[in-house]
Amino acid sequence: MNQLLCCALVFLDISIKWTTQETFPPKYLHYDPETSRQLMCDKCPPGTSLKQHCTARRKTVCAPCPSHYYTDRWHTSDECLYCTPVCKELQYVKQECNRTHNRVCECEEGRYLELEFCLKHRSCPPGFGVLHADVTLCEEAFFRFAVPTKFTPNWLSVLVDNLPGTRVNAESVERIKRRHSPQEQTFQLLKLWKHQNKDQDMFKKIFQDIDLCENSVQRHIGHINLTFEQLRTLMESLPGKKVTTEDIEKTLKACKSSEQILKLLSLWRIKNGDQDTLKGLMHALKHLKTYHFPKTVTQSLKKTIRFLHSFTMYRLYQKLFLEMIGSQVQSVKISCL
Repeated sequence: MNQLLCCALVFLDISIKWTTQETFPPKYLHYDPETSRQLMCDKCPPGTSLKQHCTARRKTVCAPCPSHYYTDRWHTSDECLYCTPVCKELQYVKQECNRTHNRVCECEEGRYLELEFCLKHRSCPPGFGVLHADVTLCEEAFFRFAVPTKFTPNWLSVLVDNLPGTRVNAESVERIKRRHSPQEQTFQLLKLWKHQNKDQDMFKKIFQDIDLCENSVQRHIGHINLTFEQLRTLMESLPGKKVTTEDIEKTLKACKSSEQILKLLSLWRIKNGDQDTLKGLMHALKHLKTYHFPKTVTQSLKKTIRFLHSFTMYRLYQKLFLEMIGSQVQSVKISCL
């Protein structure tokens, strides 16, 4: 079976799995000290927390989440999650917090969320849609599951045909093809697909997890405030084609200090076609040692890399995508990609 057919099978199976639900409560293994046996207990449903594990004589006992707390999936935790307390500047409450859902915030009309900021959409010329949007570090890590090691001429069309939800139109696909390298085409297509399907319930949890990842990245490096020379040194330390001095100057003028590093990393990735930003950062950190770069900055960048390589991020795309399609199809995807 060739690579194209394998990947088409994977995404077709994803679309089927996402539109179906389990009819029985999910189970988990629990050791029962009374009987010295491993029992299959029911997980607790959304809106509750685990109060008591099951026994040989009793089912799992779950308790409702208190006010301002929630759980939105079947789980085994003895604690509910605290709801997001308030929406940020220029956001409104789209859905209030309840026992089964976190508070959902959305940017005001005419703005879009970039990390923790609601930025204005720029006007496109008549007859054109959005051609390019910065792919964040979290989106890059999350979308990388869909990037094959070898591209075929109609790879993007196969991806479009098999993604569930609202379909990206042909005109947008063609513009993405003309403007970007193969890897970046995949990222831009999935970002556009994510935007078009942001209100669909079947994808809401996935997109919320990406937003949580963005918030964590912002906490790690959003406080960094570098000078022009320091930004230039950082960009020079990255492998491949370099971000120009002019681009750095424009970024300093147009972006807040909390956004500058992320913006420049996005520019570097686009310039370098199929590079991996995290690998580029790891390469840069080795070279920054010789420049006496601020230690607090290198430590923050290391924390960001560790976070994006962590088990949390692994679960983000592995569990939500690969485990959904089952072990048999998963092995096909791994062999294809």
